[in-house]
Amino acid sequence: MRYIGRLLCMALMLLSLTPVLASAETKDDGGKKTIDLQSILMGHIKDSYEWHVTDVNGKPIVIPLPVIVYSSTGWHVFLSSEFAHNADASGNRPGPYGLYIANNAKYENKICEKVGGIEKRPVLDLSVTKTVCVLFIDAIILIICVLIPARWCRKHKVDDPAPKGFVGLVHMFVMSVYDDVVKPTLGKDADKYAPYLLTCFFFIFIANVMGVVPFPPGGGNLTGNITCTMFLALCTFIITNVTGTKAYWKEIFWPDVPLALKFPMPLMPFIEFFSIFTKPLSLMIRLFANMMAGHAIALSLSCIIFIMFAINVIAGTAMTVVSVLMSIFMMLLELLVCYIQALVFTMLSAVFISLAHVKEHAVENAK
Repeated sequence: MRYIGRLLCMALMLLSLTPVLASAETKDDGGKKTIDLQSILMGHIKDSYEWHVTDVNGKPIVIPLPVIVYSSTGWHVFLSSEFAHNADASGNRPGPYGLYIANNAKYENKICEKVGGIEKRPVLDLSVTKTVCVLFIDAIILIICVLIPARWCRKHKVDDPAPKGFVGLVHMFVMSVYDDVVKPTLGKDADKYAPYLLTCFFFIFIANVMGVVPFPPGGGNLTGNITCTMFLALCTFIITNVTGTKAYWKEIFWPDVPLALKFPMPLMPFIEFFSIFTKPLSLMIRLFANMMAGHAIALSLSCIIFIMFAINVIAGTAMTVVSVLMSIFMMLLELLVCYIQALVFTMLSAVFISLAHVKEHAVENAK
């Protein structure tokens, strides 16, 4: 088993290098070929209207995705393969119905059109981009991970032997998060908020792990997209403040501090009110930054090979071994980070919800 594990790690590492090897773009720098590192990194991290898998003999292997837009000429539905793969003289990728994928600072990699000679975005862009496609895939996997253990629970009694295999693994994660995070933090309100918190944990964990898998249906950096983490943080923000108690809001707008800090200059109420927004902001940025940084580091370590080979063959050969070993280490570390970040988001969400359920102080109750 030990050797099988090593072989699996090496195979996974080689698979992760394949897209980078295939898409290692070069550019001329005064007659000398150099590696376009920025293009490689941003090409794997940014969202797109197609799913680029790899290149074979210079030909891209791309999974086309549905494009759904409402432009100045009406509704249009087609596949992203109808956009030209190579850019025209203006740097844009032309497509049907006067649409094109722009390549400028304002609308980079976005579908645009010319209306009266002015470049504009379509009125509505409901296209299924790579991030949206990965979101659907992760949601389907999450549903499967929930329904299979739920089916087992319906067919067994509480005093039956513990499940094994996949169902036992899911049960272990559920009980671990519930007993170690949700219940100690929320106490008697644990059962009320456990469904949301467990959903957050499993969705983030699955999205993180699928982002580490280097081939479809994995490879999408979903939690490395700040829009996704913003939505998750917004859900926690809404639940926290909508279900907050009167004592919670009282401590925000009229905290138990000296009157000089509340009137005439409401310093403490302002700070407390501002903290309402900083909490979800920290959730959003922490998850986004950690996952995007891990993805970028793994790609950067792979690109070291091409950079060193551009210097000379000896340096490239020596750094290949170092780069592969470091990349394997980073990938194993990234798997640990996938779990830790999901757990941290769940734990902080539970803490914020718990703080919003603060009760009146014992002294005030005695009065």
